[in-house]
Amino acid sequence: MKMTTLCYPERDGKYLMLHRVKKKNDVNHDKRIGVGGHFEDGESPEDCMLREVLEETGLTVTQFQYRGIVTFVSDRDPCEYMHLFTCSDWTGDLRECDEGNLEWIDKKQLLDLPLWEGDRIFLRLLDENVPFFSLKLIYQGDRLTRAVLNGAEIH
Repeated sequence: MKMTTLCYPERDGKYLMLHRVKKKNDVNHDKRIGVGGHFEDGESPEDCMLREVLEETGLTVTQFQYRGIVTFVSDRDPCEYMHLFTCSDWTGDLRECDEGNLEWIDKKQLLDLPLWEGDRIFLRLLDENVPFFSLKLIYQGDRLTRAVLNGAEIH
């Protein structure tokens, strides 16, 4: 089982996205995702998100919202529990990331980008400002086969 965080810094109708093009053997290669990563021992979801955003972007988050938990089930990888955040305020200057290229992407253009199919679901939930949610995404290979939102199947 893996525990991770993902954060979407937002400003002027845009999210800061990471275009994953720099890491070898990256399951997210060439996809656009938020910033985040794996928990370190003793970290809370908030601790992990704050550290990962700082490490990947150079930004120190000062205002954030914990938006939901996404459970990834895959026939290839261990189960992953991803804690999802957005943030609206920070200090510091954006710096280069060794995992990919950081880009401000207009929220209206997100769905035109190469994204995981399940990411499209939780990005829509973020856009609709859905209260804290639990989303379970089941994949066979790269194909989303089932999605369950707050215990109810979605299509």
